[in-house]
Amino acid sequence: YLQWKFEEMVELIRGKIFRMSPAPSSWHQSLAVELTRVFANYFIKKQCKVFAAPFDVYLTKEREDYKKTKNIVEPDLCVICDTDKIKKFGCVGAPDLMIEILSPSTSRKDQKLKFDLYEEYGVKEFWLVYPETRVVIVNILENGKYKTLRPATEDEKLKSVIFPELEVDLKELFINVPME
Repeated sequence: YLQWKFEEMVELIRGKIFRMSPAPSSWHQSLAVELTRVFANYFIKKQCKVFAAPFDVYLTKEREDYKKTKNIVEPDLCVICDTDKIKKFGCVGAPDLMIEILSPSTSRKDQKLKFDLYEEYGVKEFWLVYPETRVVIVNILENGKYKTLRPATEDEKLKSVIFPELEVDLKELFINVPME
């Protein structure tokens, strides 16, 4: 994967290559920047580290060689508390929290393929951000399966389950996403 030559960014999911869109929409970028700001501010001087796309996450099982993995993803945002997983080229193993901001070209992949993949590889908390409906859905790993929480809407403050003091004001998050 590290030696592949592509003009655009790609993800590898279950051994299949998925080309990523050339550039996300301004709405997507605005949401990504705001989430990154909130998360980065929260995790200042804490053990956990925040990474925003583009950032390679090599999903591996215990003792699996990352060079042989069939799953390398580019989440919009991730939080990694086990700093041994952080390498120069990305993350090896499951982050603690991952966020995907949906866009028309990626929504099916994010809601199905990545949902199943993140569940299988043990991502403890997985957020799906829906710009068009101004909703965030949080999935929490319980006994190896995701429990999907009630959707959080733009008039709420959303708290992380695994980081209970981390709060995102969804009104502020969605302020630059116009209603259509």
